[in-house]
Amino acid sequence: MAFSVADLAKAQAFRISPRDTNYFVMLFDGESDKIQNIFVIEIFKPGGATPPNEHASAHEFFHVLHGEGVARCDGKAVPIRKGDSLLLHPGSEHVIENTGAGKLYTLTVMTPNEGFAELIRGGERVELDADDIRILQGDEA
Repeated sequence: MAFSVADLAKAQAFRISPRDTNYFVMLFDGESDKIQNIFVIEIFKPGGATPPNEHASAHEFFHVLHGEGVARCDGKAVPIRKGDSLLLHPGSEHVIENTGAGKLYTLTVMTPNEGFAELIRGGERVELDADDIRILQGDEA
């Protein structure tokens, strides 16, 4: 196949752990596209954050689609908002936190996958709400 198209109407969303405050919309990964990396939309509830984590050999990229937050990495904190991009190198402990009043949405890419897709798909399914669909379709109104 020369290319793939992610259909948001059919996209699956997962929360890794029931107590997590972020969840993932699967776009492309090894299961769906036989690729060595993963592309997701990561959605953070207000006040939500990733647990502190790092990756042994993977680079992780975040591009903020909507909302605002703080990226913490190796003891430094940087504010992030719509239009900002962040690249984390292997071995960098990091946290992404939603500091805004609404949800924070990021395009998140990890390369190589390093088991991230399997971790996400092993979590619990969640349903996207109307606001999620609206933001994912690019409707800011």
